[in-house]
Amino acid sequence: MKKVYILDTNVLIHDPLSFTKFEENTVVIPISVIEELDNFKHTADERGKSARIVSRKLDEFRAKGKLNAGVKTEAGGTLIVDLDHVQVLPKEFKLLEMDNRILNTAYWYEQKKHNSILVTKDINLRLKAEAVGLAAEDYEAGKVNVDELYPGLINVDVSGADVDKFYKEHSITSPEKDLSPNEFVVLHSKEDPKKSAIGRVDPSDPTRIKALNPEPSPWGIRPLNKEQRCAMELLLDDSVKLVTMIGAAGTGKTLMSLVCGLQKAVEESVYRKLIICRPIVPVGKDIGYIPGTKEEKLSTWMGAIYDNLEFVMDKRHPEGAIEKFEYLLQNEKIEIASVTHIRGRSLPKQYMIVDDAQNLTPHEIKTILSRAGEGTKVVVTGDPYQIDNPYLDVASNGLTYIVDRMRGQKLYGHLTFTKTERSQLAGLVAELL
Repeated sequence: MKKVYILDTNVLIHDPLSFTKFEENTVVIPISVIEELDNFKHTADERGKSARIVSRKLDEFRAKGKLNAGVKTEAGGTLIVDLDHVQVLPKEFKLLEMDNRILNTAYWYEQKKHNSILVTKDINLRLKAEAVGLAAEDYEAGKVNVDELYPGLINVDVSGADVDKFYKEHSITSPEKDLSPNEFVVLHSKEDPKKSAIGRVDPSDPTRIKALNPEPSPWGIRPLNKEQRCAMELLLDDSVKLVTMIGAAGTGKTLMSLVCGLQKAVEESVYRKLIICRPIVPVGKDIGYIPGTKEEKLSTWMGAIYDNLEFVMDKRHPEGAIEKFEYLLQNEKIEIASVTHIRGRSLPKQYMIVDDAQNLTPHEIKTILSRAGEGTKVVVTGDPYQIDNPYLDVASNGLTYIVDRMRGQKLYGHLTFTKTERSQLAGLVAELL
């Protein structure tokens, strides 16, 4: 039986083409949603961009027929833009509230004996729908099974002779099938638990595991554990164009990406500059309400980045860390920006770090990655269990989406960090709270 899906505004902001992804069913966009999108489309952020994409796409459908009567989609479904209806919800629901007007439209379709479902990323609106007996669900397209998310590193038991052979020949035939290019493998001796070796799946021949390069120390920073060691292997390899790293606070993912970026962009000049960006997700006031220049505004949101950069600069230039940092900024060897300022630019031959990517939608992360020009390397980091965006969760954010979709590509590498290297307290907080 065909269904009628009524879409909330946040679904269209999350995925501007969502209304084309419901197969042969009917999709209804309430006029209240169009009004909300109209309010957003003039803003310069990702929300405004999504609103403009929706408007353009709807205009294409409008050219094919009357949207209020229904226009056929490529999948065989029907798209309708519907006016608000007379109130059919209980009188407790005031239609002055936008959410209640959207809910009222969905409830009207249900009252007309349609098999209606409200699709929204707003948990409270789903609860309201449940209260009046209306089916409601989250937008599921692009969601990831987090329990099966690619970790980037596995442990394998092999014979002690195989471990010895690996150390001698720096390569071994993989003892496991279906490993991904650039996946890390820890070989453990069955006979001696203390004997082990770490290798990496050869992207040119996934049946082989090759030894890691000699341990690096970019900008004087050495890895403190095997995860950081493996991360540096990917971050310093110019053939790996996209690296993702997942980990809790204090695991070193941001520090590793910064020191390797500085090594490649500043020390070796393989890349023209190091760009560090992160999404601005206001917990309190938006950036526009904070006084000061763009740089002063950004410093509020980029505190963790600045802290790490100061630490690295102090390690390398203890007598003039601040001066060196300012010199690199002024000479455009380092650029710190919000994700909004990256959009629309072409970025050739850059080392780009996207931090806190768990606060980006899949559509936003795709937009950012599409800006990577020839010779650019992109590093995406974050913690999917620390999300500030109210309409994202561990299964629907841009970070886990990229990890899930990019696995198996030769130019891609991933690592999930589990070991905290801050303090005992920080590790305990990350584990328990």
